Amino acid sequence: MANDTFLIALGANLPSAVGLPAQTLAAALEKMAEQGLALIAVSRFYRSPAFPAGSGPDYVNACAVLAAEATPGAVLARLHAIEEELGRIRTERWQARKIDLDLIAAGHMVLPDAEAQAAWRALPLERQMRETPAELILPHPRLQDRGFVLIPLAEIAPGWRHPATGRTVTEMAAALPEAEKAALVPLEPAGASD
Repeated sequence: MANDTFLIALGANLPSAVGLPAQTLAAALEKMAEQGLALIAVSRFYRSPAFPAGSGPDYVNACAVLAAEATPGAVLARLHAIEEELGRIRTERWQARKIDLDLIAAGHMVLPDAEAQAAWRALPLERQMRETPAELILPHPRLQDRGFVLIPLAEIAPGWRHPATGRTVTEMAAALPEAEKAALVPLEPAGASD
């Protein structure tokens, strides 16, 4: 995967001005093209439990592979602009939201460097819930822990290899606890219901 190819995770668990969470994800995908982000592939939509437990209604999640002639920071800025356009207001971490667009990876880049990426990847859960990095960390430091990212990502980029750990998306997804994998339910038809 070239460094002008980006892995994106999408999620929502609150209605937005455009509709229910699945409709909001569909609208976000349309807006990506308007922002110069070319869709290469999109996973099915999945229903997944909110994390942490009790933090809100179930989410609708998906992943996409995009191409753009832009830096990771510029792609992230475009994703944030789409979130804002769809009504996202950032107040606290891991809260219920109308839309969440996460930049998961930019090709095989490790940002800002291998040491910082490894430190954030190893951060204990209690610190993850409180701390936010001051700079873009890629690949996303929680990628290997999130079934709601890995299961849809395995549909569209199964062979992408984490540049720091060497593990493929398929390998990371297989290592998830069975209960976590079973908690993700595809929406049928893909993305049409909520």
